[in-house]
Amino acid sequence: MLELAAMETDPHKPLRQDVRLLGELLGETLRATEGAQLLDAVEHVRRVAKTSRARADRDFRALATELEQLPVAAAIPLARAFTHFLNLANVAEQHHRIRRRRAYLRDPSSPPQRGSSEETFARLVRRGISPADLHQAVCSLQVELVLTAHPTEVSRRTLIHKHNRVAQLLAEGDRPDLTVPERTELQAALRREILAAWKTDEVRHQRLTPIDEVKSGLIVFEQSLWHAVPRFFRSVDRALVSVTGSALPLHVSPVRFGSWMGGDRDGNPNVTPDVTRRATLLARWMAADLYLKEIEALRDELSMNDATAALRARAGDAREPYRELLRGVRTRLVATRAWIEKTLDSDAGSDEPGSDVIFERAGLAEPLQLCHASLVETGHELIAGGRLTDVLRRVAVFGVTLAQLDIRQASDRHTEAIDAITRALGLGSYAEWDEPARLEFLARELQNPRPLIPPGLSPSPDVRDVLETFRTIARTAYESLGSYIVTMTRQASDVLIVELLQKEMGVERPLRVVPLLETAADLRRARHILDALLAIPWYRARINGLQEVMVGYSDSAKDVGRLSAGWELFKAQEAIVEACRRHGVRPLLFHGRGGSVGRGGGPTYLALQSQPSGTVDGRLRVTEQGEMIQALFGLPEIALRTLEIYTSGTLESWLVPGGAPRDGWRDCMERLSSDACSSYRHFVADEPTFPDYFRSSTPQAELEEINIGSRPARRQAGAGLAGLRAIPWQFAWTQTRLLLASWLGLDEALERAIDRGEIDELQAMYREWPHFRSALDLFEMVLAKADARIAAEYDRQLVPDSLRPLGEAFRDRLSRAAAALLKVTGHQHLLESNPVLRRSIDVRNPYVDPINLVQIEVVRRLRQGDHDPRLHDAFVVTVNGIAAGMRNTG
Repeated sequence: MLELAAMETDPHKPLRQDVRLLGELLGETLRATEGAQLLDAVEHVRRVAKTSRARADRDFRALATELEQLPVAAAIPLARAFTHFLNLANVAEQHHRIRRRRAYLRDPSSPPQRGSSEETFARLVRRGISPADLHQAVCSLQVELVLTAHPTEVSRRTLIHKHNRVAQLLAEGDRPDLTVPERTELQAALRREILAAWKTDEVRHQRLTPIDEVKSGLIVFEQSLWHAVPRFFRSVDRALVSVTGSALPLHVSPVRFGSWMGGDRDGNPNVTPDVTRRATLLARWMAADLYLKEIEALRDELSMNDATAALRARAGDAREPYRELLRGVRTRLVATRAWIEKTLDSDAGSDEPGSDVIFERAGLAEPLQLCHASLVETGHELIAGGRLTDVLRRVAVFGVTLAQLDIRQASDRHTEAIDAITRALGLGSYAEWDEPARLEFLARELQNPRPLIPPGLSPSPDVRDVLETFRTIARTAYESLGSYIVTMTRQASDVLIVELLQKEMGVERPLRVVPLLETAADLRRARHILDALLAIPWYRARINGLQEVMVGYSDSAKDVGRLSAGWELFKAQEAIVEACRRHGVRPLLFHGRGGSVGRGGGPTYLALQSQPSGTVDGRLRVTEQGEMIQALFGLPEIALRTLEIYTSGTLESWLVPGGAPRDGWRDCMERLSSDACSSYRHFVADEPTFPDYFRSSTPQAELEEINIGSRPARRQAGAGLAGLRAIPWQFAWTQTRLLLASWLGLDEALERAIDRGEIDELQAMYREWPHFRSALDLFEMVLAKADARIAAEYDRQLVPDSLRPLGEAFRDRLSRAAAALLKVTGHQHLLESNPVLRRSIDVRNPYVDPINLVQIEVVRRLRQGDHDPRLHDAFVVTVNGIAAGMRNTG
């Protein structure tokens, strides 16, 4: 169906064909299951929505009026139809990325793909990195991708599975050798998947539990990453051999995975110590189950009897020594899986594991390495380089846990726990002590061998939860856990207090304790916090030369706006690296990026290239959240490309970092940041009517009532805007398509700079400074996605007259922001340099517009007290549809 020549002449024709095919099959499904009336209504609304984009207000007003008058029974299937089409279009686009990559790789005349291992390694050598240094760098590279649950991940997992199967069928349809019967069956299979999706309820009627989120995350490992990782490492190995002449050692793993699912208890009372225990066991069970399948296949393959003396000594007199040795591995994996199942079935834990249970990576790797060495030494290197090498690569990446689980908790919860202890001991209130007193107490107790916690302590439920969490850490196998993240770290004692709690609860191999700096004020204190910590001899000895620090993109952007937050993060990273190096320790930066631009999201390679010079030191941790996990890792081919981009981008940023900003550019950024922050906070923090406008113009209140993630939308009940998490804050503005939280402040910052006569400097910064260019390119994407007309309709229907001038001011600022940005970039229109994304947005808009209009009417009826239970389902359908059209939630 797909010829390479056709791809060369019109690379997007196959995508249009796929979208047309899926749209036709969806139409057939609607006609067959709901009747011609729904299909006719969908086509009518689509045509009007499309013409309204060209003829503006007249057709748009007619469409809005028509949809306002729909009964809820008619609105739900209409919104569902548009939502399903957008989801299918997303599947087609994702598959088209894979198709274009494969077409590119099939062409022997094509140069290596930009960002691939082959292209990156060769380019680095051309830029002066010696082959030996490059090999050493790749072998010492440490990229950890930490997957987190998302409180606004809207798609049900069962629908994601169906969409993945649609993608697989589209891939099968690209085969040029399909017979007519095979193509007929393929279309029938597509019809079945689309019908099954249409007949699936997209509304969650129960809130997800943390364990649901854990299981959902593990499916990504089972269905995608497990298959992508060995393929990725084969490509790295080939490129290394080609460029440096040396292979990638089997035990080396430039990329690994972490998780927060089941460990992130910050503001989520549903994540209990038992949830954490079960999360680690479920991950181990999945790993054992996956390895068991591989060992069975290896036993089938390794039937030869040529073996080294070392292997024969382990296998005894068996005629097939490899099979005999692997039989023991299989026995241990079966025992491991059985013990985990027994432990999961018991609320109180289980019996002590037998000696057959595999707890550590080395226990699985050792016999496999012995088999590999024997095959190589006996002349069977080709066989050793097959499945056995793939399994060893997986062991290096996944260990026996798939991903190490981080624990995250808020600093004030730890303070509350120690305060309860000091009060019980008659030492006074720890919470009331100043920082020097806290540090003196903590440093003393960390080196005191006697227990601190009194036997008769009767803690409150919150304190008991904190103590039990540390007791769970102490009882959990070390390789299951990663770091301990301290949310809202404000001072050095917030880190030491966790070290003390680990000591007191018997954690024999303490976790790394990681300060998370989130607000702008906390980011500015980075140097002070680290200087105080690293000046403590006990602490310096404890961290063994490595200081991990997490920087939060979400809360800082909610605090001061995206432009100012980006600059504060830039400076904080520089300060962290400088402080660590001054104290003789290596820094490890952990980037808490979200999916949306307003929470630090955006293209990965661009983000890596825009980091401050010298801050990417061969080590990187970064979160990937919610719907981005599916977008980046949901299909093996996409996951492979994601791994390429992360490792290549990190390597390049490390070995050939960008230059520091020119003289004067920092001062210019300070002025931009100050102006942007003042403008942003003038509205969000200081304008007394803003909270009411936010609540009335967005569906934020309604979003809090639907079953999306396990984590509450607020850290504390009530607490106004300050207590609202950054993710639902972004989510609400994304739904209305104003995207206010992602760009507010940019307008005034750029306008004032232009008025000061700094346009030439801004344009030079855009051309030559990766950080500034990345920031403006992301703003450009946001402004292209924003839609003032849709946002105005939310105001017209939902906002009281007295608050509407505020919305008018925001829409005016949206227009001004776009105009100012175009002056700086020199573009004639938004996304001029990215026509593919521009077209994608333009194609989607006529399908998203009707969903927004239905949502507005549903919210209006809900707020008027309409108790029709179907309105709730209608609202959820519109949330899903808008998220699909915008390609992200929060």
